[in-house]
Amino acid sequence: MAASTAANPAKTKPHMSQMALQEQRWGRLFVAAPFIGFCLFSAFPIVFAFVASLSNWTGTNSILNNFIGFKNYAELLTDARFWKTMGTTVIYMIGIPIGMVLGLLIATAMNRKIPGVKILRTMYYVPVISSLVAVAILWAWVFNYDYGLFNIIIKAISGGKGPNWLGDETWVKVAMIIFMTWKGLGTSIILYLSGLQNIPRDYYEAATIDGANGWQAFRNITIPLVSPVTFYLLITGIIGGFQVFVEVSVMVSNGGTNYSAATVVYYLWDKAFKSQQMGYGSAMAFILAIIIFIVTAINFYGQDKWVKTID
Repeated sequence: MAASTAANPAKTKPHMSQMALQEQRWGRLFVAAPFIGFCLFSAFPIVFAFVASLSNWTGTNSILNNFIGFKNYAELLTDARFWKTMGTTVIYMIGIPIGMVLGLLIATAMNRKIPGVKILRTMYYVPVISSLVAVAILWAWVFNYDYGLFNIIIKAISGGKGPNWLGDETWVKVAMIIFMTWKGLGTSIILYLSGLQNIPRDYYEAATIDGANGWQAFRNITIPLVSPVTFYLLITGIIGGFQVFVEVSVMVSNGGTNYSAATVVYYLWDKAFKSQQMGYGSAMAFILAIIIFIVTAINFYGQDKWVKTID
């Protein structure tokens, strides 16, 4: 009998019921939808862009007839403007830690039962859900050299004119950092507030009994236990920081004075769509993707050394 079973293993397989077969078909159908979407809208564009990066494609000519290998990548590594815009992009990321510090401090202040706290939380989050183009136009007026709000206030206080925020090569970076910090502050506040509310009050009570003051409790309890939020904001902030485009394209013209305000994505757009060097722009996109991947991987690798969780 055993030999018969071994010789005919198919006989040992249970027959699936009609309902199970129907569930299997539906399951495959639901899985197929996102898989097909991934292939069409993610995998295919990535492969196509990589092939385009190996050519002098302009968007209208043939990719295969203009194949040049890795020449775009070699040229990109010696492109001074590319590295200049990459440096500007990194400088703008100074706003990431500034926003996290301000977000944590404001969230700590809001994590109390004070009158109107819900209205304040809503007000701080409004910039996050507002149109980026609309608020960029608003801030372009705020930073205007002749009639901007900042320079009006500076003139009223000091009697002199303020800096040329968007026209000076140095001050334009300061202006962009201020704007981007303000735009992302609401997200930091809301996420930190959520993290603070998940910290058990027992920890603070125990620290008070042990004689810890407010600063010691904040440093040894609050900061470590909201570190998962800090890590999330750091990762998303860096990824988003490498992709800054709208702010520059709306607030300054042609990348600013001597291209001082342009980010790497703005330069990518400039090359690919204005100069019609699609192949070169695709190569730039892949280099940028590799840089983002490396920076993100380093952060994930080192998170165990400083990211704490609530036991």
